[in-house]
Amino acid sequence: MWKRILLFLLTNIAIIAVLSITFSILSSVFGVQYASVFTGSNFIPVLTFAAVIWFAWSFISLLLSKFMAKWSYGVKIITSQELSSMNAKQKHVYDIVERIASQSNIKMPEVGIYESSEPNAFATGATKNSSLVAVSTGLLDYMNEAEIEWVIAHEMAHILNGDMVTMTLMQWVINTFVIFISRILASFIEKAILKSEESGTWVYYVVTIVLEILIWFLASMLVMWFSRYREFRADEGSARLVWKEKMIAALKSLQRLQSQMITDDSDKLATMKIGSKKRKWIFALLSSHPDLEDRIQNLENSLSF
Repeated sequence: MWKRILLFLLTNIAIIAVLSITFSILSSVFGVQYASVFTGSNFIPVLTFAAVIWFAWSFISLLLSKFMAKWSYGVKIITSQELSSMNAKQKHVYDIVERIASQSNIKMPEVGIYESSEPNAFATGATKNSSLVAVSTGLLDYMNEAEIEWVIAHEMAHILNGDMVTMTLMQWVINTFVIFISRILASFIEKAILKSEESGTWVYYVVTIVLEILIWFLASMLVMWFSRYREFRADEGSARLVWKEKMIAALKSLQRLQSQMITDDSDKLATMKIGSKKRKWIFALLSSHPDLEDRIQNLENSLSF
């Protein structure tokens, strides 16, 4: 959690630093003053600044998501030309993705494998027709072909539901309002403390940083709630593709495997994976995945697919 808070703050500081330099150059060239954007003395520029910057940042991250996933995990892409040299389970993964993509009338996603003892998988990409499905070596080692099919169907459901774009849009809105609300409140608090109309003092910047941490922490609960909701939807989508009882069996198998080993879902791509370890108390609210027990119960209580 603290790594994510630090990353958020450093990202925000870096963006403001770059824009400060850019705006200073524009100001000297065109004579336009942008100071109010950073001090929050004018609410409209603050909202515009936050919306535009985080929109650009969010969608650049989305466009780079496949590249970053490949680089972060060392994903080895399987191509149709290499199938002859792959083992049965690796071929099975490729065949499942190809079949579901063909049935759903989308472009064949890239298929990859990454080294990890944790039985897991993820999907990412900017669009349905420019996506990636990757599975861990641990998943191939510990799951049979039927279980692998159900996991792949879950990841394909994420792609077909457009979850990557939806999560990007939500992050954009949340980040925009974290920046906007923190600066508005900081402006009022600064004036209340200093009893003056002066803006842009050290009080403003300190209060802004504190408020960003607090508001971002609360907003993260909303983002993670939606992430858990999309996992339920992907489970249901997978059940429609490969039959509900099979998906329940796959989740029970994943539950059994994760109880036998230590998993690490603290990395930045955790929200894309099929499962994560159980959380308690406040950490459950900040978990990107619902408990496997809840996912199994959700499918069991759903209408027949």
